Amino acid sequence: MKLSFHGGAQEVTGACHLLETATTKILVDCGLFQGCEECADMNFGKFGFDPGAIDALFITHTHLDHVGRIPRLVCEGFRGVIYSTAATRDIARFILEDALSLARRDRDERELYNEQDIEKAFSLWKVLSYRERLKVGDMEMQLRNAGHVLGSAMIEVWAEGKHLLFTGDLGNVPSTLLPPPETVEGVEYLIMESTYGNKTHEEAGGREILLERAVEDIAARRGTLMIPAFATERTQDILHLLNEMVHEKRIPDMPMFIDSPLAIKITEVYERYLPEYNHDIQELAKRHPNLFRFKRLTFTPSVDESRHINEIPQPKVIIAGSGMMSGGRILHHARRYLGDRKSILLIIGYQSAGSLGRRLIDGQKTVRIFGDEIFVEAEIRKIGGFSAHADNPQLYAFVAAMRSSLKRVFMVQGEQAAAHHLAEEIRDRLAIDATVPLLHDEVEL
Repeated sequence: MKLSFHGGAQEVTGACHLLETATTKILVDCGLFQGCEECADMNFGKFGFDPGAIDALFITHTHLDHVGRIPRLVCEGFRGVIYSTAATRDIARFILEDALSLARRDRDERELYNEQDIEKAFSLWKVLSYRERLKVGDMEMQLRNAGHVLGSAMIEVWAEGKHLLFTGDLGNVPSTLLPPPETVEGVEYLIMESTYGNKTHEEAGGREILLERAVEDIAARRGTLMIPAFATERTQDILHLLNEMVHEKRIPDMPMFIDSPLAIKITEVYERYLPEYNHDIQELAKRHPNLFRFKRLTFTPSVDESRHINEIPQPKVIIAGSGMMSGGRILHHARRYLGDRKSILLIIGYQSAGSLGRRLIDGQKTVRIFGDEIFVEAEIRKIGGFSAHADNPQLYAFVAAMRSSLKRVFMVQGEQAAAHHLAEEIRDRLAIDATVPLLHDEVEL
């Protein structure tokens, strides 16, 4: 049995892992490389394997760094079956269509894929429920709840007498909306994310207080609170908490906007999958079915509606994509308000190295947006506790719970420092072989 790594190796993005026996080849995720100067070339480059030889592709969840190259894979000859949960499939279509639209809007010279490639991909797509067993060639697998975003799954595999688990991204506990990641027993080979392998999040209660304080401060200053948010999970988390704060009169009354067509579509998907939520949210939804909608919240799907936000007097709150400020409508608001000392940019998610969000967190005082040089006068704040990713203590505990059966751990989907830190901790404290593969590395199991 061979395992190889064709993305997400000593980097967070581009997740793509190949498992092959003598007769069967499956791929786990096929994501976009993001946040680096060479990423475009990497996305257009060779996969490192023959797409036409892959029997099945399993998708852990819908973030672009896990699904963004699927249409490209199809374009290059993949004709196997794509498997995921129903929620992942529903959201993935919006994610891929939005990425294509953004690329065309930005007038990218090269097109990674087109509408026909997306349609071909979804013609190959099949839905699996959690814990539904499936055979592909000489492999057997099932999906386990990863608690990361709606529909997220770990991929559990049995083949050639071996037991493997691909975590995808593991959820942060406690999640605002979702149950915690499932416990999986008997795993021998673990392919595990390490995005926050060297960091610890704020306490859950602390993140809500910091959000509440940001809204209160922006009201007092009469400025604009900008929140760049991923369209999947992060936006819904923030909407639910703001809804709760408004209902309980914990924050001042002011206009709030979801300025992201993608986030609006995905929020509508979230409203269809209430049984996927944790017990507390399901009980709350019986009494208050509008989990994500409240007074003075406006969805602005069209460009004209988005522009109209500029005419609304401050104070106001704008939640907009993209989450790492690599594109989307947040850039228009950043260009307008980063130079305003009354305003606040609130970073609530992971920012990859080189991204605009990371540069602002790191204190860069001058940034270029749409050709304009902006001197940063707005306050930059960060709340790590809203991350949908497990942090170092949670990742370590996940591995420690499997200590009796684990033979080897492969740290993926983390920057070098994070991945190596967690690998070293696992080796030193648990005496388990933990390694950090390089791009296109291949190992025999």
